Amino acid sequence: MNYARRLLASLAFFPAPFIMADSTDYPLTLTNCGMEISFSSVPESTVTVGQSATEILYALGLSEQVSGTSVWFNPVLPEFSEINADIERLADNDPSFESVISRRPDLVAAQYEWHVGPTGSVASREQFHELDIATYIMPADCDTKDNSTGGDGTRIAAFSPEHVYKGINELASIFDVREAGDALVADLQSREASAIESARRLELPEDLSAVFWFSSPDESADPFAAGRLGAPGYMMDALGIHNVVESDEEWPVVGWETIARADPDIIVVASMDRRRFPADDIANKLEFLHGDPVTREMSAVKNGRIIEMDAHAMSATMRTIFGLETLVEALSTLPFDQ
Repeated sequence: MNYARRLLASLAFFPAPFIMADSTDYPLTLTNCGMEISFSSVPESTVTVGQSATEILYALGLSEQVSGTSVWFNPVLPEFSEINADIERLADNDPSFESVISRRPDLVAAQYEWHVGPTGSVASREQFHELDIATYIMPADCDTKDNSTGGDGTRIAAFSPEHVYKGINELASIFDVREAGDALVADLQSREASAIESARRLELPEDLSAVFWFSSPDESADPFAAGRLGAPGYMMDALGIHNVVESDEEWPVVGWETIARADPDIIVVASMDRRRFPADDIANKLEFLHGDPVTREMSAVKNGRIIEMDAHAMSATMRTIFGLETLVEALSTLPFDQ
């Protein structure tokens, strides 16, 4: 049974009012990342620019409407590997505008505003709209976030999984599969609550601290470390862990000397297939941590408190919940008595 069908089957355990999701009345109008968008019917063809949008559409049972994908950090979730193999990957990273429109989509669903925003690396929303191609940006990348600062943007308030759930529900409405949306959100909420409860049962040290390292321009350069208000910040807050990086930027560059002075109890490193930077390779990250004269003296390195996490879980996506589970499982095994 695939993921979407398993989620729908789980609705049998919810009361009738939960199950009876309304059908979408078209035309449907939404405000998405500051722009009003409208749909007169279910989109027949969608190109995704971002793994998050891709996997959500798959989880909603909408793979047949996906005509092309792009921007991948990690392999697709195992339950979607078979269907994903039959869908064209336009690019591992940013696709060209021409490659997207060549698929003749009704909708372009993007994970990050920088891909289709005012100065989009693929194109602006207006460029797509001039061709009668609708655009939808995952709310987790613009709710509580200012992307006008460039780069990965700056959070103006803390990320919450509710922004991911909002995106799931809105896509479910656009495609008239609201029951599937309800089921997917319920499943993720259950996993989120279970992970947090499991962490509460652990006898963790007080004032536990951590840093999340996504990547670096090269192995020895200062790292892109998670700011306090993004998805890793949510994970740390949910589990009572202090983030040694105080910035509101999504992924600020922080010097290793600064991190070493803070000496976090835990270092969480991103594992990914993407190879934009040398430090995308987790083997290079680990080699640096154990070999650099500054980092190798950090207590987390010396005492084996390094956690590997799916890079996509460190972004504001439904995989953030899986990252929370990874963190809790690792915390249950780490040595904190040294």
